[in-house]
Amino acid sequence: MTSNKWITIKGTRDGLTLFMNDQCAWNELLEELGEILSTKHMAVDEPLITVKVELGYRYITNQQEQTLREVIRKHNKLVVDKIASNVILKEEALKWKEETDVNLHNKIIRSGQVLEINGDLLLVGDVNPGGKVVASGNIFVMGNLRGIAHAGAEGNKGAVVAAAHMAPSQLRIAEVISRSPDADSEGAPMECGFIDSKGEQIVMDRISTVARSRPDLNAFERRVMNG
Repeated sequence: MTSNKWITIKGTRDGLTLFMNDQCAWNELLEELGEILSTKHMAVDEPLITVKVELGYRYITNQQEQTLREVIRKHNKLVVDKIASNVILKEEALKWKEETDVNLHNKIIRSGQVLEINGDLLLVGDVNPGGKVVASGNIFVMGNLRGIAHAGAEGNKGAVVAAAHMAPSQLRIAEVISRSPDADSEGAPMECGFIDSKGEQIVMDRISTVARSRPDLNAFERRVMNG
């Protein structure tokens, strides 16, 4: 690892990581970066080196990012792999919060009704036949699921559908759709639907079993099991 005034360079088997000081002026940082890279002479037959840039608590605009990439790209053997910052815009933070929040609804979804939300859905109530719930994340129903449930609606194949009593007319996770249960099926208690390891079909198991391999579901398992 080599350290300069504002930039620390660490070499790994995957390439170079540049740790950029977040307290100095942006122009000073670019100037030092140009000086550092201009002193590194690489043979023509050397392989490409990937570069990861760590900005710390500094936010840069799209134009500043483009300038940074251009400074690094001037050196033919260097390829920018990633530029990472610990800071995001307020709008991005609010969007992330919305997508990861647990949305609690205490109601019954009746035939013809559709409840659609971003993030995870925790429904305290039933989904009647003909009703539909849709979420970009997981769906947890603390009641009877007899209608349609579509989890991971924006393409998240890791999403799950769980219910205190599982007897849906249709389950869908991302673009994968399960077949409807047999007409005489009464459903099963505390069951969870998820996409199998091959990503090809939805399989069912008890929610307690699934939660052991998905630690993020433990809190929801406790809520549903004690519902």
